[in-house]
Amino acid sequence: MASAFPMRWLPRGMASRLYLIIFVGLMLAQGLSFGLMFYERYESATTVMLNTVEHEVATSVAMLDRLPAAERADWLGRLQRDNYRFVLGHGQPGSPVMSARARGLASRIGQEVGPDYQAQADTISTKPERYQVHFRLHDGSTLTLEVTPRGVAPIAQWLPAVLVLQLFLLLACTWLAVRLAARPLAQLAQAAQAMLPTADGPRMSEEGPIEVARAAIAFNTMQERIARHLKERLHILASISHDLQTPITRMRLRAECLDEGEERRKLLGDLHEMEHLVREGVAYARSAHGGAEAPVRMDVKAFLESLVFDYQDMGKPVTLARTVGGAAMVRQQALRRVLGNLIDNAIKYGGTAEVSAWRSEEGELCIAVCDRGPGIPEEQLEQVLQPFYRLEGSRNRDTGGAGLGLAIAMQLTRAIGGNLKLSNRQGGGLAANLSLP
Repeated sequence: MASAFPMRWLPRGMASRLYLIIFVGLMLAQGLSFGLMFYERYESATTVMLNTVEHEVATSVAMLDRLPAAERADWLGRLQRDNYRFVLGHGQPGSPVMSARARGLASRIGQEVGPDYQAQADTISTKPERYQVHFRLHDGSTLTLEVTPRGVAPIAQWLPAVLVLQLFLLLACTWLAVRLAARPLAQLAQAAQAMLPTADGPRMSEEGPIEVARAAIAFNTMQERIARHLKERLHILASISHDLQTPITRMRLRAECLDEGEERRKLLGDLHEMEHLVREGVAYARSAHGGAEAPVRMDVKAFLESLVFDYQDMGKPVTLARTVGGAAMVRQQALRRVLGNLIDNAIKYGGTAEVSAWRSEEGELCIAVCDRGPGIPEEQLEQVLQPFYRLEGSRNRDTGGAGLGLAIAMQLTRAIGGNLKLSNRQGGGLAANLSLP
């Protein structure tokens, strides 16, 4: 659990995670390098400054000592610097408590000027830091050096601009590296999503770095194998279903020649169920190739009204609740078969069917077929879309069917690039929601 906790704070996308990790790593390395460089420059500048102060102070003290007492005041302004100045006399009263830096500087100044000047140091204030060094000149007068340390800025004025430029360069390089690393994965995901039920999706480009090329070759090979296996399976299913029609027809003809009776009725009922199963098997095999139909531009409202009116003409309780205007590029025959299966299923189990259409926020065409039947248990909503799956309560000759109606609708929907989802309605009933890009 401890290792998974920080992952919650990372972005969900792999490209974003790589970008964040690489950029943070580079920034930390850059920050560490800058910190070490700043510290080294600060120490070097401080050492050079202190050495310069020692020599300048020693030279100034020696010069003031040799000047006549009346002329010393005129030279104090010339000898003043940004961080220290000379004062004739004892200066301000101070305390012997001093910082380590002040003691070190006072000690080096005392060594530089020599023991003849009897250098002594004390502190005037700590915030801001101010201290003074007292000298005894050869004529007996006192000279005080008042020091006000200031921060050393060892960074050139142009360096911040260079650091900002480096930051943008890091951002650009990180973005380029992440893009080059994540783009093949995004292309692989798009190719996988574009795979049709027959696996006849677009092939990936096999160019690029050797790792990307190997992955593309493996994906294309996998897609070809899946397509071959699916085609073989569908071909076997279609062949068996087609070849069964001839013996079933012969059996029906022979059964119809029998005398009227219960056995004849049962035998004809079994043959009728077998014929229905064979037809559904052939339809399921052919549904995988629904994407081969050329898309056409059609008026959505007119299409749905025509479909609903055809059912109403046959006396079926089908209504059009709401529709949407405009045109759409769809595979018309495949869509009609999908909606026909959904409407037949709604009438069979719910007694009525209600069709409605609308546009989603993403611009997808959404069509729903709803009923007020018993619905489907939540745990079986996905399973009923599988071939030959039937609910326990629907395993009779009147309503059971072959278990292929919803499976055909699902496979056709995928073949034309759409999505089909079942859900239970509030107040009872089932809603089959079809969405097309």
